[in-house]
Amino acid sequence: MVAKASDSGKHIIEASFKLERVNETLESSFTLDVDFSIPAEGVTAVFGESGSGKTTLLRCIAGLEQADSARLTINGDIWQDKVTFKATHKRSIGYVFQEPSLFTHLTVMGNLSYAFKRANKALNNEFYKQIIKIMGLNTLLAQKVNQLSGGEKQRVAIARALLLKPKLLLMDEPLASLDGKRKLEILPYIEKLRASFGIPVLYVTHSIDEIARLADHVLILQKGRLVIQGNVSELFTNINVPLLSRDEMGTVLDCDILKIDEQWQLMKVAFNGGQLWLPVRLDILPDSQCRLRILASDISVTLRPQSDTSILNQLRVKIMSITPEIEEATTLLKVKTGATILLTRITNKSLSELGLVCGKIVWVQVKSVAILG
Repeated sequence: MVAKASDSGKHIIEASFKLERVNETLESSFTLDVDFSIPAEGVTAVFGESGSGKTTLLRCIAGLEQADSARLTINGDIWQDKVTFKATHKRSIGYVFQEPSLFTHLTVMGNLSYAFKRANKALNNEFYKQIIKIMGLNTLLAQKVNQLSGGEKQRVAIARALLLKPKLLLMDEPLASLDGKRKLEILPYIEKLRASFGIPVLYVTHSIDEIARLADHVLILQKGRLVIQGNVSELFTNINVPLLSRDEMGTVLDCDILKIDEQWQLMKVAFNGGQLWLPVRLDILPDSQCRLRILASDISVTLRPQSDTSILNQLRVKIMSITPEIEEATTLLKVKTGATILLTRITNKSLSELGLVCGKIVWVQVKSVAILG
């Protein structure tokens, strides 16, 4: 369970849902049994395999599906408990589905105008302009929906949901219907959404990459039950997280952009524990922030700093834990620099030959080209 409001001083979303479905024809049943408290800010990813209950949970939160027993409060406002059940249209939510569900006979502007009529609060022109700008819709307003690409349609759907001024934005695998290229096109817009609005987002996905890039907090479901939750950085370095494969283990870092070296097309970033060089990203500006992901397999260990190496990034760290990977020739090390935990995978042979033990001070190397933006 994450920190309660009394612990952190921040608003929270508290939810508890128990629901059981029985399909007599198929002789099968499904049970949703979750209880959690999450920050009412940033993006909370809801992660799990198909059939784990992700969409069912969102439908319960939206009031589209009534659980056998439930409690839901948003910043202390009760939406559902033993005596209260707010209908969906009385819950201040925006809902973005896998498919955009736009009115195909209307223009982009026509679809957005529909949100004006349903908004719980009066819309001012500046708020409207902000959404249009952030979602990159200025040049699309006069176009018919059937003239848009899949990514453009989804941006319109997100803008329409935001124009409702919801207290909570629900996004159910919004990139699932897009190909790889379209996903890369829309991700920066969702990142801007996360940074520009104070609206908490519950984001359903089965993509580790989307979680690493967008989420602040994560709920992991398995067979209808919440098995683990926590801060995204903590979860990626937790070697016991279910559904996280060996190749996906690593570290997620939120960094400040310090400088851009135009000659070499590199940028220097700072995090709580050091600085890194990596290739310039086109959507990044100096004095801004970015999120990075470093896989455990892309960090090497040395006993002392190296001078004759092509690797630009070297960090002095302390070994915090050593965990052999059963049935593998490798070991996972948790190392710490500043307040940041990094995860690195090395061979058992290297572990032995370097004489690595908990508490030892060593250096790690990170290839600039291996850092994921």
